[in-house]
Amino acid sequence: MNDAHSAPALPVGHADIAAAAVRIAGHARRTPVMTSRTVDARTGAQVFFKCENLQRMGAFKFRGAYNAMSQLTPEQKRSGVLAYSSGNHAQAVALAGALLGIKTAIVMPLDAPQVKLEATRAYGAEVITYDPKTASREELATRIAAARSLSVIPPYNHAQVVAGQGTAAKELIEETGALDYLLVPCGGGGLLSGCAVAASHWSPACKVIGVEPEAGDDATRSFHSKTLQSCHNPDTIADGARTPSLGSITFPLVLQYVHDMLTVSDAELLRSMFWIWERMKIVAEPTGVLAAAALLEGKLQGRHEYQGKRIGVVISGGNADIKALCRMI
Repeated sequence: MNDAHSAPALPVGHADIAAAAVRIAGHARRTPVMTSRTVDARTGAQVFFKCENLQRMGAFKFRGAYNAMSQLTPEQKRSGVLAYSSGNHAQAVALAGALLGIKTAIVMPLDAPQVKLEATRAYGAEVITYDPKTASREELATRIAAARSLSVIPPYNHAQVVAGQGTAAKELIEETGALDYLLVPCGGGGLLSGCAVAASHWSPACKVIGVEPEAGDDATRSFHSKTLQSCHNPDTIADGARTPSLGSITFPLVLQYVHDMLTVSDAELLRSMFWIWERMKIVAEPTGVLAAAALLEGKLQGRHEYQGKRIGVVISGGNADIKALCRMI
């Protein structure tokens, strides 16, 4: 991590997150923080789970979508919004649009979880599907947005989206007090970078660690090489982390504020997810337990001294495709 005092100005700061917290208050849920004596005994640490699976539409994504869309001009709101997403950002934009009176169109892959496709439509959005093996969602979204004069709200590479996501860490630290570590799932880096910025201000000694799937380790490689790496359509059960790379906004924030990156395999994800379902009674999706899996599978061992420490863990979403996941048991 770089020295924040000597770094050039970055697109998101703690003041943006504080403003986002005010903006989304009364619209986003202040999600609960859960603890488990079993987890504490298993890890030798004091662990706090920020349960964004209990956020409106079932994931942290609502924070960023509402924060960004509420700041559109009246003309932009009348014209409508387009987004692209595998599922959670899609639902977040659709729900925010319904609440703000904004028409929404969402570009989603054909292989997106059925539960997420159905929920996005149920919130009132027009769903436009594509084949991720043959088409680029960004290029398709750009063409449609230009043809229809729609404002594009991307899933992570947007300053106000990042600021909204950072409110999750702000709330967590306000409830728990200072943390020694904060583990955060990572796809395109919106949640990770926002939470890292928040932690740097509200818990300055906290070390922020991002966690992504082993099959889609572009952010980990980018972090360690300090050059942007990509991973095309990674084959992982963590559908919310099938992003090709960090973005032009999230990458410098990750380099500046994140202390380490870890990966977990799909097998480790499933093992941790089902354990959390059974022992903690928390229904989370595979992407949602990336950070928890890193802790429960001992990924910090040999890299960080976490025994006896206070650790925050973001559970990022709970939109699990139950039928599909149960077939994997």
